[in-house]
Amino acid sequence: MTTSETHLVFVPSPGMGHLVSTVEFAKLLINRDHRLSITILVMKTPYDTVTSSYTDTLSSSLRLHVINLPHSQTTTDPNNSSSPMTTLIASNKPHVRDHVNKLVHNSSRLGALVVDMFCTTMIDVAREFHVPAFVFFTSGAAFLGLVLHLHTLRQRDNIDVTELKDTDTEFVIPSFANSVPAKVFPSIVLTKEWDPFFLTYSEGLKNADGILVNSFDELEPHALQSFSDINNNKIPLYPVGPILNIKDKESDDVSDTIMKWLNDQPPCSVIFLCFGSMGSFDVDQVREIARAVEASGARFIWSLRKPPPKGFNIMAPPSIYTAQELVEVLPGGFLDRTAEIGRVIGWAPQAQVLAHKATAGFVSHCGWNSTLESIYFGVPIATWPLYAEQQTNAFELVRELNLGVEITLDYRVGFKVGSSSVLSAQKIERGIRDLLQKDEVRKKVKEMSEKSRKTLIQGGSSYSHLGRFIDYIIN
Repeated sequence: MTTSETHLVFVPSPGMGHLVSTVEFAKLLINRDHRLSITILVMKTPYDTVTSSYTDTLSSSLRLHVINLPHSQTTTDPNNSSSPMTTLIASNKPHVRDHVNKLVHNSSRLGALVVDMFCTTMIDVAREFHVPAFVFFTSGAAFLGLVLHLHTLRQRDNIDVTELKDTDTEFVIPSFANSVPAKVFPSIVLTKEWDPFFLTYSEGLKNADGILVNSFDELEPHALQSFSDINNNKIPLYPVGPILNIKDKESDDVSDTIMKWLNDQPPCSVIFLCFGSMGSFDVDQVREIARAVEASGARFIWSLRKPPPKGFNIMAPPSIYTAQELVEVLPGGFLDRTAEIGRVIGWAPQAQVLAHKATAGFVSHCGWNSTLESIYFGVPIATWPLYAEQQTNAFELVRELNLGVEITLDYRVGFKVGSSSVLSAQKIERGIRDLLQKDEVRKKVKEMSEKSRKTLIQGGSSYSHLGRFIDYIIN
């Protein structure tokens, strides 16, 4: 590294959704400005084999270094759902501090620490080395505004949202044009066990020197304008999205088979059901989905995976069904009856499927990365949130932006206990039919797709915000 370079240290949260967008953002920065170099420090969990296989494929270059931090020997309280993430971040702080210290002593010009939205306690490390600390917020601006506002209500007015989760209470949130029901708030503000984590995390957001949001002006105009309207908001905001990993993956047998099947389908005829890297359902719900898909008559690709055992660690991902297990979990004869019009698979090459001309709609958990991918490729979403902030994202898509149709907005999977309810086949089928038939939503998604493709090129809004951030760091 030359002495004229400015170095950034990125600390993503564990989990593919956060890690992939962090890596893509780092690539965007070094490709934009040759004066920047970046080190990404990757935390590992004992259960996350997917992250390990992904980081193994990343090759460091002169200006981008990916370092896997050592596994930390941690013990967690099995009765406290917030302890795994809190403990993981705390146990990795010394490793992060050591790497930053080495960079400083190697005469690197350290420009800033960029920490993931859930790693705000790492801001302490930046303060120790007297450099700016930025948060890379891997969700949307409306959700960011909700988190900051709920923290203010808690600190200023002592409003405990956890007591309202089963009521019809609605809140006026500045970053939303419509009142937001408490039922679609993220799990971390509705669960007592997560309360200490939420307070620490949201306080950390307010302590940052700036927040980089994976969104763009054209997608969330009301939410982003609300930050300008709040006079006491001193945190600079940089909407730099959509940050996506949409490049073609290396070919493999699974993706080749899926793409070959898609090539044989009529344009805009296939429904894609996929629920993220952590999404899975119990047997009763799987059978309702199968009945709905079959009754709809739609062509489909369904990414279906087996949930971890009940009571297992919250960071454990789902696994792949064997062929025999699939026969047992699905309604009798389902695979035979739908053999001509559908495919049930384990892992799915999501970006490739969404980009295909045969894909008509996306039944999705509404994770923010998946939401941005679907918008980028012009594919409308039927909302089925599961956990984290996905209920809030689903509400925004349907009620605020009119970029999706509703299957459900408040379905919620509890960590360690699964879901307490089963969504009926009739409700799921109705959502699938709306996905195929609502031309107004489809037209709006196509228009937003065009805007999402232009915003990061020269002259686009996100291109300009990224330039502002780089100027700040270097100067």
